Amino acid sequence: MRISISAGTLFTFPLPKAFAMAAEAGFDGVELVINQEFQKVSSRRLIKELSQEIPILSIHAPFMALDGWGGPVDALKRCVEIAADCGIGLVNFHPPSWIGLELAYWRWLYRMQDFQKEMGGEVALTLENMPWTGKYRINGYILSDTQKMIEFLHEKNLYLTFDCTHMGSGRANFINDFYLCYNSGRIRNIHFSDYGHGRQHLLPGHGILPLTRFLNHLRNTAYNDILTLELSPHEFPKGEQIIVESLKEILAYLRRETQKVTP
Repeated sequence: MRISISAGTLFTFPLPKAFAMAAEAGFDGVELVINQEFQKVSSRRLIKELSQEIPILSIHAPFMALDGWGGPVDALKRCVEIAADCGIGLVNFHPPSWIGLELAYWRWLYRMQDFQKEMGGEVALTLENMPWTGKYRINGYILSDTQKMIEFLHEKNLYLTFDCTHMGSGRANFINDFYLCYNSGRIRNIHFSDYGHGRQHLLPGHGILPLTRFLNHLRNTAYNDILTLELSPHEFPKGEQIIVESLKEILAYLRRETQKVTP
């Protein structure tokens, strides 16, 4: 299992600094979130420069409009092309928002017959499960039902990024849903963080999710893909070195709780 960190965890820093901090903390790689720093630049050149510091294990397609990237479909296609060119094996993306009326994107998603054959090739395409938010705990995205999402993944030959805080926002004891997803054979990436009292992407222990128990369950599976730490940068105190030391502690916890015990 490779333990990665989302660049979004450190988005208050410029990307080169965030990558240097991830390398110093000892992560195996980074999930690169395509953000405003990818407007009006050579994306491939920037990615190759960043990956000299620490490997990029996955790309997260943009979840906001960026100049020159088009809508969500065009942006996703571009991410897959860049990933293939740069030797990055996974691209993660969000499903359409029904509450945001992303109807053209929704129709495109359902028209696809085989994501890996038609788009992915050697790049694994992963759909991310999304959160329940607001006073009435509404999930504003399609495929919020776990079983229906799994059926869609099988039907469309699509993989999954399992997000703990998103699943936990709907049901705090999310481990049964994790096993449903794991047994589907579709998980290729896990976003790891805590959730509590309406707040997402908290440090482990700052919310209500049974994360240590989850990691122990994960250790007892045959999962051998990516585990990505995805935290809100507001969880950290100010100060680059303090953040790096905090990340080292969290990484040691993740390695300890997922390490298989040999007899």
